[in-house]
Amino acid sequence: MAQAKIGIIGGSGLYKMEALKDVEEVSLETPFGKPSDALILGTLLGTRVAFLPRHGRYHTILPSELPFRANIHAMKQLGVEYIISASAVGSLKEEAKPLDMVVPNQFIDRTKNRVSTFFGDGIVAHITFGDPVCHQLAGILADAIASLNLPNVTLHRDGTYVCMEGPAFSTKAESQLYRSWGATVIGMTNLPEAKLAREAEIAYATLALVTDYDCWHPEHDSVTVDMVIANLQRNAVNAQKVIQETVRKLSENPPASDAHSALKHAILTPLDKVSAATKEKLKLLLQKYL
Repeated sequence: MAQAKIGIIGGSGLYKMEALKDVEEVSLETPFGKPSDALILGTLLGTRVAFLPRHGRYHTILPSELPFRANIHAMKQLGVEYIISASAVGSLKEEAKPLDMVVPNQFIDRTKNRVSTFFGDGIVAHITFGDPVCHQLAGILADAIASLNLPNVTLHRDGTYVCMEGPAFSTKAESQLYRSWGATVIGMTNLPEAKLAREAEIAYATLALVTDYDCWHPEHDSVTVDMVIANLQRNAVNAQKVIQETVRKLSENPPASDAHSALKHAILTPLDKVSAATKEKLKLLLQKYL
């Protein structure tokens, strides 16, 4: 099977990568079902990458319906070691304005209906998650944004991403609550990805693309789909430039990441006590420890 060390997950508005060359579609099966769509393997500035539209190429999958485990497992099958995850977000801070880019270093989980682990069925693992994104990869991503000097775009290094259930946007009371917590942006998808990527020993970082001020801002209308789409289209152009530059920097000097050995001290269950069926299901994740 064709391989790629760098994976890109495209969020709302980023359903394809225009600059990809030598493109092939790969439809994968996983022990956790089918991914959101076929993965697109292609060459970006001479580097093979795997691209997946998170919500499907026609945006047909709700955040709560996303096959997170299948998506990350499929990336792992292709040999991905680094995931750049682009995501549309609402801003919870005045200074993070629409069209800005945030590279979060923290998450708050407000989801209710998500399965965010590969483990269970007779095997227990507890990853460390105090630092939920790969510091090295996030640094390369932020440096790529800074180096491009994109017009009307301010880079915000670090920040907290609130991951809500959706699909409805926040109430004003919720939005003010998250602001009181010091959170920077709000979205519906990235935290389960970050947890599963860590369990799969893949370095993960988020490119958060601000589309709106959620509903808290007294001088801006509450978020609507029309508003989001207008800014998404402008964000998508910028996001493609950022991803290309990040891939270039990353391929020149791929960093070692703590994520690449995340399971080394995480598995509590003696592997000789795990059923053959569960070992087979998790073989891709466990193979270097069996």
